[in-house]
Amino acid sequence: MPESKHRKNRRRGQDAAAEASEASPLNSAEPFDFKDLEAEESTPRWYVATMVGLMIVGLLWLVTWYVTSGQLPLSAAGGWNVVIGFGVIMIGMFMAMRWK
Repeated sequence: MPESKHRKNRRRGQDAAAEASEASPLNSAEPFDFKDLEAEESTPRWYVATMVGLMIVGLLWLVTWYVTSGQLPLSAAGGWNVVIGFGVIMIGMFMAMRWK
C-alpha cells in the first residue's frame, strides 16, 4: 500500500518547522520586561466616587418619584422627573466609559 500524502507532509512539516525555528528573526530580538511598560494614568478616587454617586442619586430620584406618586422630588416637573433621573444616571454611565 502506498504511503499517504498526510504522512509525507507531516514529516516534511516537521523538518520545515525545525529549519524555521533556527532561522527565526525572533532569535535576535531583545528580551522584553514588563518593567519597560509605561503605566497608564488611573483616574482619581474622587472621579470613581462621583461616577457611582451620580448613578445612585439618579436611581434614588426615580425610586422616590415612583414611591411618592409624583409628589417628590419635584412635583412641578411631573413626568420630567423620569428624564431627570435617567439623565443623572446617564452622566454617571458616560463617566464610567472614561474610567481607567
